Amino acid sequence: MATSEQSVDPQRLAELRAAVERELPGVRADLERLVRIPSVSAQAFDQAHVDASAEAVADLLRQAGLDVEIVREGGAPAVIGHLAGPEGAPTVLLYAHHDVQPPGDDADWTSPPFEPAERDGRLYGRGAADDKAGVMAHLAALRAHDGRPPVGVTVFVEGEEEDGSPSLGGILRAHRDRLTADVLVLADSMNWKIGTPALTTTLRGLVEAYVDVRTLDHAVHSGMYGGAALDATTAMIRLLGTLHDERGEVAVAGLHSGTAADLPYDEAELRADAGVLDGVELIGTGSLLDRLWTRPALTVVGIDVPSSARASNTLQPTSRAKVSLRIAPGQPAAEAFTALREHLLANVPWGAQVEVTQKELGEAFAADVDGPAYDAARAAFADAWGTAPVDMGIGGSIPFIAEFAEIFPDAAILVTGVEDPDTRAHGADESLHLGEFATVCLAEALLLERLGGLR
Repeated sequence: MATSEQSVDPQRLAELRAAVERELPGVRADLERLVRIPSVSAQAFDQAHVDASAEAVADLLRQAGLDVEIVREGGAPAVIGHLAGPEGAPTVLLYAHHDVQPPGDDADWTSPPFEPAERDGRLYGRGAADDKAGVMAHLAALRAHDGRPPVGVTVFVEGEEEDGSPSLGGILRAHRDRLTADVLVLADSMNWKIGTPALTTTLRGLVEAYVDVRTLDHAVHSGMYGGAALDATTAMIRLLGTLHDERGEVAVAGLHSGTAADLPYDEAELRADAGVLDGVELIGTGSLLDRLWTRPALTVVGIDVPSSARASNTLQPTSRAKVSLRIAPGQPAAEAFTALREHLLANVPWGAQVEVTQKELGEAFAADVDGPAYDAARAAFADAWGTAPVDMGIGGSIPFIAEFAEIFPDAAILVTGVEDPDTRAHGADESLHLGEFATVCLAEALLLERLGGLR
């Protein structure tokens, strides 16, 4: 792919802007139909809905003129669609996922999670942003080009991203010939703020582990044996307390740290975005964005102990915790798990029996942000938003991006998305800012136009 960049003349820019505006009502209607399908990929939920969601996406791609196939490699269904481009034009792969997170308790939602509802310029519903809006942004761009973009296009819509993408590697390898592209546009991230676009250039990796503590071979009366015999819950609390120092820094030796982009972000913004309660201190030291994007973070996400309502006066023989460790770009996930395991085993209190089991590993990602694809993306975003995009990190993990990078090492990878700081993806009242979504659709249409000029 050549290093030159095609400019978009004002007339063509106006034509694409008008085309996107023309297509938006239909795009929104199709998005709402997708949101109504409860395609939760977690295995505790009815997987027939995930199948129905794949079929719905496949139908939309066929209507847009793509050659479509639903594929699976032992897991949930993914959809692959292809549209040939002009001879000599680059091929662009557009990624999104059609599965969603569990909705949680319906009572936490202002409106039903699978019934899309507009309030104050935002569309609410599970998957309205993450990531069915990503699917529809791709379709909006293709529709704006009347199904004849100036590049070859492959659309790949995964069906199990929210369940850890267990069969993604198999799909990528089995269908490598169909999925190979010069540029990958992975639409599962966010923008910096409403009105300020972003390219996600770094992502932390993920280590999930179970910690099991055993102290007794059976539960015993806390009055008869308490004070001498050790219960597992107390040992677990003491052990987990060693994971951070008094400043809230992760205390596990051997974890890497990096430096984040220099963007304006102060404590007041973080407290508002995260909903930190008055009087609760922030943890860690140094730059906020370093803490959020390029340094390790360790969270105890669950502990298996009796609930307070059901607890009896007994010493518990066993306890299990699940810990989630986010790791800096540049550190292999397996290496970080070893460091975590060694720390926990070195800090076992009072001789308790402790076992640390690896659950999920996800590799971090750092993009090569130079080259014609990034130039085209920055120019397209600037045209769409009227302001230049920022390069930002994400503190969360999207492990499938590292898989794409491994399997397609020669492709330029652009990580984009439709979310904003108030999207609340994965939580109750997930929503999509409709004005921002319209701009995302225009930006992608312009990106295809610019990429069509690269030979």
